[in-house]
Amino acid sequence: MEYRSIEAAAEALADWRTSSLELVEAALARIAEPEGEGARAFVAVQAEQARATAGAMDALRRAGRAPSRWAGIPISIKDLYDQAGVTSTAGSTALKDAPPATRTAPSVARLERAGFVVLGRTNMVEFAFSGLGVNPHHGTPRSPWDRATGRLPGGSSSGAAVAVADGMGLAGLGSDTGGSCRVPAALCGIVGWKPTASRVPLTGTVPLSHTLDSLGPLANTAACCAVLDAIMAGEEEGAAPVPAALSGARLAVPRGTFLFDGIEAAVAEAFDAALRRLEKAGARIEEIDFPELRDIPPANARGGFAAAESWAWHAPLIVRARDAYDPRVLARIEKGAAMTAADYLDLQAARARIVAATNARTEGFAAFLCPTCVVTPPPIAAVETTEEYNRLNLLLLRNTAVGNFLDRCSISLPCQAPGTAPVGLMLTGAQGADRALLALAQGAEGALRA
Repeated sequence: MEYRSIEAAAEALADWRTSSLELVEAALARIAEPEGEGARAFVAVQAEQARATAGAMDALRRAGRAPSRWAGIPISIKDLYDQAGVTSTAGSTALKDAPPATRTAPSVARLERAGFVVLGRTNMVEFAFSGLGVNPHHGTPRSPWDRATGRLPGGSSSGAAVAVADGMGLAGLGSDTGGSCRVPAALCGIVGWKPTASRVPLTGTVPLSHTLDSLGPLANTAACCAVLDAIMAGEEEGAAPVPAALSGARLAVPRGTFLFDGIEAAVAEAFDAALRRLEKAGARIEEIDFPELRDIPPANARGGFAAAESWAWHAPLIVRARDAYDPRVLARIEKGAAMTAADYLDLQAARARIVAATNARTEGFAAFLCPTCVVTPPPIAAVETTEEYNRLNLLLLRNTAVGNFLDRCSISLPCQAPGTAPVGLMLTGAQGADRALLALAQGAEGALRA
């Protein structure tokens, strides 16, 4: 699309250099391109509804009654957000006969009240339970990097990331339980935002883990994510925070932890170059010991929150529609069946202890930094075997899942050199410090582009 950011599109709409209908038609044209990724990025395109809404927003703007300065901007939503009258299938065929939703998810309804135009529902890993982006029911959208080979887009918000990267709307709503906004953002070269879990209501979404689930956007800039996050969280202004100055900002880098194990040379090079740019802009980068991170894998050894809580939700559906599940997703859900109540209570206690210790460890730092993923996008063909599927899935989600376990806000920014494979720089802030981290991310974005 001609306008890469929500702010640029809003300015063009305000002075009539474009219209909502023109923005929507451009996005729909990209989705419909025969050689493009639209058929794999979307499970449902709501073209006529989008055109009608765009026309209404243009009419309201002409009358001076646009509901917000963002009115008319096209976005997509992941296939686990409820829309009144639509069945949320969460990337699966197991829910195809489920009744349609009676109400739209509050997070989506808030954006619609601000005038954003929903283009359709994006593809995802079945029930959001993988970081690879593979979907055997609807196809796997390809990362923009090396389309000829066919690279993994990351998941579970695979379609949302590919849609944004390919100009099929200016943003896409995703969800993030272990990295499902940030991993696809990193593998597709865009920005992915995970808020503190309680910031945006989960009502009206198909759950994976009610403890870890969080709802956030994927977009081309941190400012775009900030605009959407504010509205999804119910903040009336819906404005992006002013970018924070990096001068004097203390940023921690936990070298010597598993966050850097197995890092590809290309990722290490891009990450180190990003740190140098942040330092040049005045940030104070300090390498720290972070021993508490070593306690997270043992705490999750019996399956973690996602296995236990997904099993509780899925058990009745599996009885009715077991054969409709992706076997690799089903196996992950069924791990929860072996967890006892004592296991779950032990996990809750361990999490509380680790969160308290890490809060003390990182006090005084604006964020801690690491690569979003330690590898560049692997080939889709690499995960044909179950063994490699499981190995790469754990590797891609390893770093991002830390933010979910610690219940923190976190963002992935593209930091690769032009013309090279996508690499994400992840900034993880304190619990509840969402607006401060988004402002910091905007400042970091400017330094990375300098």
